[in-house]
Amino acid sequence: MRKISIFDTTLRDGEQSAGVNLNFTEKLEVARQLERLGVDVMEAGFPASSKGDFRAVQEIAKRIRGCSITGLSRSNQKDIDTSWEALKGGAEPRLHLFIATSPIHMKYKLRKSPEEVIESAIESVKYASKKFPIIQFSAEDACRTELPFLAKVVKEVIDAGAQVINIPDTVGYITPQEYGNVFTYLKENVSNIDKAILSAHCHDDLGMAVANSLSAVEHGADQLECTINGIGERAGNASLEEIAVALHIRQDYYQANTGLQLNEIMRTSTLVSKLTGMIVPANKAVVGKNAFAHESGIHQDGVLKEKSTYEIISPELVGVASNSMVLGKHSGRHAFRTHMESLGYEMSDEEMNRLFIAFKELADKKKEIADDDLMALVTEERLGAATTYYEMTALQVQYGTNNIPTATITLKDPEGNELQEANTGSGSVEAIYNTLERMIESPVRLDDYRIQANTGGRDALAEVYVSVNFRNKSSRGRGTAQDVLEASAKAYLNAINRVLLQEQWHEENRKVVKK
Repeated sequence: MRKISIFDTTLRDGEQSAGVNLNFTEKLEVARQLERLGVDVMEAGFPASSKGDFRAVQEIAKRIRGCSITGLSRSNQKDIDTSWEALKGGAEPRLHLFIATSPIHMKYKLRKSPEEVIESAIESVKYASKKFPIIQFSAEDACRTELPFLAKVVKEVIDAGAQVINIPDTVGYITPQEYGNVFTYLKENVSNIDKAILSAHCHDDLGMAVANSLSAVEHGADQLECTINGIGERAGNASLEEIAVALHIRQDYYQANTGLQLNEIMRTSTLVSKLTGMIVPANKAVVGKNAFAHESGIHQDGVLKEKSTYEIISPELVGVASNSMVLGKHSGRHAFRTHMESLGYEMSDEEMNRLFIAFKELADKKKEIADDDLMALVTEERLGAATTYYEMTALQVQYGTNNIPTATITLKDPEGNELQEANTGSGSVEAIYNTLERMIESPVRLDDYRIQANTGGRDALAEVYVSVNFRNKSSRGRGTAQDVLEASAKAYLNAINRVLLQEQWHEENRKVVKK
């Protein structure tokens, strides 16, 4: 049975999804969960792209010890040096080096000849080899590169010291059979190919990213690059959970498997969805809420008689517990701590006490607390402080069918001063958003607003996700509360706070650089 390494790029390629802007604390939370999931390689970011990305990659490399941490780098010494400073504290630092090889990219983007591209690739790999123990080389837009030239580039970079060769379908253009043929061609036409591991990186523009990745496995790839929930540029990347479960369920066909803890898949998917604000479609394979639902009477009858009639994946396999413990207001501190630990949360006594108080407050309002509620609670309590600039201390909304909706809001600014304002709108949510916009004294454009229930029941927590344009920056925000209007206010303020905190961080760094 072949072992397929999983290279997760949720924190790099995944975070490049339009409107997604994870802060440092959120990235670290995702990194911890990816470590629990058992990924082999975690691409934590692009260190040279920004100071924020550099800091995130550096801290993740220091704190995550259960897998290899890597960062993306262009083929130049400045990027390589920056990446080394960010990654050198890792348990197994590796560099993900890339340069474009397709005619269209070389001509219009790089403005380099094929010979110049090969020279840059060789020089950068040799230079990086002096610092990094493992170097992965990616031929950007490999799937639109002539195969003889691609083979030549691959041979030269392996000779220069690259141990992993990645063949990315950068624009999601290729088909499974064609993609498999690329790997076969390289194996047959690159004399030193046995000295390197072949890796696949597929985008989903034509909906074939997972199929292409599995085709690569059939044709010799030993590493697959993917993201949680398939998020990423444009239509996204190959979905990690679909690849992992496909290899597991169809071991008989692929004769390959991963080392992932499959029962961590659902928790990882939910966390990434909550933090990015990208809701998982109900019909999404493996992690969608309908993935294990049977509506058809014929299907229901078959499943009741024998699950395997219509259910090829058991919910428990991916971490959907069919008999999860439900906590309530009478649950004690010990039961709460034990249950949180069983969910995989590691917390200090101080954080556990703070969460227990928040849990009790929620339990007074909600009869039963399910695992999804607890995850929302942890997300709100643990990560809320990382996105607090303005804090909402009071919200009052007046609404009636014959009255003009009016919102009154009290905020606390970073200096501790209280601000209070009121405004109207054609509806309650608009009144809230008009009031907040007036308080921050800057125009805000609402681009998207979505609401969903965290669990079933009338007393379910409401989760609101918004996308706004504020100070010419796109930002997503999320808010959770039992009251829909409170959750709406929290989400809007969260999106604004992210921009303000980012500006504050850049200003503080600018002052440090000047000194």
